[in-house]
Amino acid sequence: MSKAFLATSAAALLFAASLSAQNPIIKGQYTADPTARVFDGKVWLFPSHDIISPVEPERRWFCMEDYHVFSSEDLMNWTDHGVIVTQNKVPWVRPDSYSMWAPDCVEKDGKYYFYFPSAPKAGGGFAVGVAIADRPEGPYIPEPEPIKGINGIDPCVLQASDGNAYIFWGNGRCAKLKPNMKELADDNPRTTVKWGEREFEMVGVNCLEGLPNRQAEGPFAFEYNGNYYLTYPYVRENTEVLAYAMSKNPMGPYEYKGTVMERSVNECWTNHHSIVQYKGEWYLFYHHNDYSPDFDKNRSVRIDKVRFNPDGSIEQVIPTFRGVGVTPASEKVQLDRYSAIYHVATGIDFLDPEKPFDGWFVTLGRKGGWVRYDSIDFGEAAPGTFTIRYRAAKGAKVSLWLSDEQTLGSYELPAAQDWKEISLPMAEGTTGIKNLKAKVEEGGLDIDWVSFK
Repeated sequence: MSKAFLATSAAALLFAASLSAQNPIIKGQYTADPTARVFDGKVWLFPSHDIISPVEPERRWFCMEDYHVFSSEDLMNWTDHGVIVTQNKVPWVRPDSYSMWAPDCVEKDGKYYFYFPSAPKAGGGFAVGVAIADRPEGPYIPEPEPIKGINGIDPCVLQASDGNAYIFWGNGRCAKLKPNMKELADDNPRTTVKWGEREFEMVGVNCLEGLPNRQAEGPFAFEYNGNYYLTYPYVRENTEVLAYAMSKNPMGPYEYKGTVMERSVNECWTNHHSIVQYKGEWYLFYHHNDYSPDFDKNRSVRIDKVRFNPDGSIEQVIPTFRGVGVTPASEKVQLDRYSAIYHVATGIDFLDPEKPFDGWFVTLGRKGGWVRYDSIDFGEAAPGTFTIRYRAAKGAKVSLWLSDEQTLGSYELPAAQDWKEISLPMAEGTTGIKNLKAKVEEGGLDIDWVSFK
């Protein structure tokens, strides 16, 4: 793989393994279509799970056979609680379908309802089923049959302030659920639709009718400050953007407002998402093909902050490598997950192209090159040593800055053809949460990580 100078099958995670921070947030496996929910003071992440097809490895398409669930209290460290639903153990799912796409999960009266799409054994197309558990991590027991009246993918359930639950799916279809959360309500509107020579009845309403919706899918609905928001991906110029519309009624009509996130710079085709509030902040969970730049059907989950304007509109989110959260200075600070970078002779690449989950390094290829990583917690006692993992064929001199005016010193690094760790005494101390800039004063070098003790 060539140097990736742009803002851009592996072993499964061990059960309940602790995962690192920055974007993408889940390492060791591919994750996509992330639905995040807050249960019992934690964020629970319910993504789909991209894999390379075990039956047709050369098949260049989406392939998903099961679902994992992850949890976090700080949005930085994530625990994998293992597989909660798999295609081989759902009575109505065709066991070789590999089509367990975007899911959702909600809680009601102490029960957790996990909604997921797949290809049914009987008939064609797609259906949506539900599995039920007593805890967010499961175990989940699938219902024997899918939900009648839903023919489509990508379910999302909105528990509205009017006391009802609504399920969205496909390209913006919406219907009210019964209180049992397992069936569509009897009073939903019904429409007769003609498709070629066939006529069939559709339950609910099309909330995206009349809105930009080319190949729309993956709807996610939420409520905020008296408004209902329907967010959804749709295709613009062959790549999905994340759009949103607003209404005073869960079933619409919705008014188109614009985009939450524009097309990815390196044209990952899809971008599914969810938007949730946690500890007073709003977050966008979405996906990108960070670990698989040459194959955009293997995606990975990211997080960035969401901000609302006073009129309720959503500020457009710019995707970042840095993501969210505060990184302890004593950890390995991955400068390749940067907040900003000097874009001349600088960039990132995989440590090992054959093992993408090992992560990246950053190249600062000439004097004056720099990279900045925001929100590092140096703690209450100033660190005494600075450790860097680097390589520099001819050696290099690097300076550390907390701003363009405040320096933590300059450090001579001896020549190292291969990766080398070196610890040096800190020239200056610092405490608290700061932004860190590493700048090349002489030569050029690659940096894997830095740490402070």
